[in-house]
Amino acid sequence: MNDVLIYQAQVMRALANPRRLAILHALESGPREVGKLASLLAINQPSCSQHLAAMAAVGIVEAMRDETDGRIVRYRLTDPAVMTACNIMHGVMTRQLERLSEAVISEPSLSETAASAASEAGDSSS
Repeated sequence: MNDVLIYQAQVMRALANPRRLAILHALESGPREVGKLASLLAINQPSCSQHLAAMAAVGIVEAMRDETDGRIVRYRLTDPAVMTACNIMHGVMTRQLERLSEAVISEPSLSETAASAASEAGDSSS
């Protein structure tokens, strides 16, 4: 198996969480501290830290210490192009959901189908 495909699968597993995707979108505008990310996304700080750690483990985000105050740690995207991939998939998923929604709306409901079948059965028995 190709090493790049194996790594891609690891990254995709790390991204397969709506909170992690929300974190990435929040980091798109620039580095942020864990507490500020947690507050922005309305999640608790330990949970936010765990999500960041999972993404850092596969190299999507990285921690960086503030140059003036080494106690402050901010997270950033390691490669902003990851957001291009996320945005492309977001568009694909949006279009897919729209198609599914249209299919559901255009299909007759079960009760309409049953009523139509009953009506046809009544017409044929006359």
